[in-house]
Amino acid sequence: MKPDSLPIFSDVKLASQRPLGQPFLRLGFRPFYVGGALLAALNVPFWIAMFLGQVASSPSVPPLLWHAHEMLFGFAVAIIVGFLMTAGKAWTGLPTPRGPWLGALVLLWLGARVTAVAGPYPVFAVLDLALLPLVAGILIRLLLLSRNYRNLPLGLILVLLAAANLVFHLSVSGALSVSALTPLYAALAGVVMMLCVMGGRVIPAFTMAVTPGLKLTPNVWVERITLGATGLGLASWVLTGPAWLSLMLLALASGLHVNRLLGWRAKVVLQRPILWILHVSYAWIPLGLGLLALAQIGLVPVSSGVHALAVGALGGIIMGMITRTARGHTGRPLNVTPAEIGAYILVMTAAVLRVLLPLLAPSLYGASLVAAAIAWSVAFLIYLWIFTPWLMQTRLDGKDG
Repeated sequence: MKPDSLPIFSDVKLASQRPLGQPFLRLGFRPFYVGGALLAALNVPFWIAMFLGQVASSPSVPPLLWHAHEMLFGFAVAIIVGFLMTAGKAWTGLPTPRGPWLGALVLLWLGARVTAVAGPYPVFAVLDLALLPLVAGILIRLLLLSRNYRNLPLGLILVLLAAANLVFHLSVSGALSVSALTPLYAALAGVVMMLCVMGGRVIPAFTMAVTPGLKLTPNVWVERITLGATGLGLASWVLTGPAWLSLMLLALASGLHVNRLLGWRAKVVLQRPILWILHVSYAWIPLGLGLLALAQIGLVPVSSGVHALAVGALGGIIMGMITRTARGHTGRPLNVTPAEIGAYILVMTAAVLRVLLPLLAPSLYGASLVAAAIAWSVAFLIYLWIFTPWLMQTRLDGKDG
């Protein structure tokens, strides 16, 4: 396995550096993980309160679009930026933004979140559109300088996310005649593709690392076909292609991801919560793709597939990764506490309540939304309670980062 294939829990190249500056702004994961988790904890219950008429609020864009946009371009993008600005340093051996430069990126992200609910729309749009191109430029430059071409697709996904965000704002402002949901679906598709690419690298690698003698050697062509079918299926869905074509591609992708997941031998990590959360969360990808396939023929609502991917897969994998990477990059052991296990269970519970319960008992829809929001919010509050003090302190081993 190539050294850069395990980028997110190795800081060997830079271990000799002495700690510099305020700990909170030494690496991207520190402020962006805290900001992303805080937004996740606040956004969902606030949205449910608005949806149920318990809170009167006027975001810069219609409430439904605000909620969806902020969960993607606020919450998910914060975690992705924090992750890539940390992993990029380990991938390339080159410095990523820190100190005032990192603080400026965080303030840019934060300014967009604040103006989304309490500012004029043009200011929100300008601030919101600025972050992703900057981060994409930083990452792509580092990868090109270090000739780390293997990870360039991640930079491309950032560019595509930035483009989707631009289309969203052009739609909301009336400058482009397209449904504002289309670029949001495109953004979700891009994030799911990122999960599929990174999941295919780290989940089997983590599993082998803790299981002596286990060798997981995926078939390269099956992997390519899996990712290709997923990309084509999601593209057909986003672009509202023929229903029969979307159905076939999404169903095929769902089956291929089931096959991929089974090949990762999840049974060997049942006693390791920091690993089983990644396996269980990944299982929501084939489920979400399958539900989107069924939605093409009207058997389930599109929102069921969307939330399976957004809550179950994205939320679960994010929770698993921000606990693991934060522990690793603060010099702590990769052994989670009961509170962290509780956070894992709560995120998965939120997914079940939001996706499956309404399908099985439609009369409980309102109650399921409230319960899912509470479970989700408490999970990320637990994360903040445990990790915020750690992310504001120097690494336990005294290294930089």
